[in-house]
Amino acid sequence: MAIGMYFSPAAMSPAKYDECIARLTKAGALHPAGRAYHVCIRTGDKVQVFDVWNSQSEFDAFGATLMPILQAIGVDPGQPMVSPVHNVIVPPAAAPRRAPAKRAKTAPKKTAAKKGAKKPARRRR
Repeated sequence: MAIGMYFSPAAMSPAKYDECIARLTKAGALHPAGRAYHVCIRTGDKVQVFDVWNSQSEFDAFGATLMPILQAIGVDPGQPMVSPVHNVIVPPAAAPRRAPAKRAKTAPKKTAAKKGAKKPARRRR
């Protein structure tokens, strides 16, 4: 069962969040298995995080990498609010944009008469 997790650590500034992301990237854990969605929202000088995980056990596996990083940057995550996901609404996939059809280049129409036709007579002055 999917779960939603909301974290609102008092000491999590945008700079500390960015440092956490940099360290997770370096550890190869920016896109952990089982995390379906991640959002970080900012309110003034504080950030909060909302994740959707496929299961508690997959989040727990990620926590083995995340928790030491949070400790190292001085953030106590506190106790997250954890709730089962009741519903997710995803917008329909956008249809791919098509390039406008290219018009075939055509040779300009010739105004000369057909072969064998008489040419118009020239006027004499």
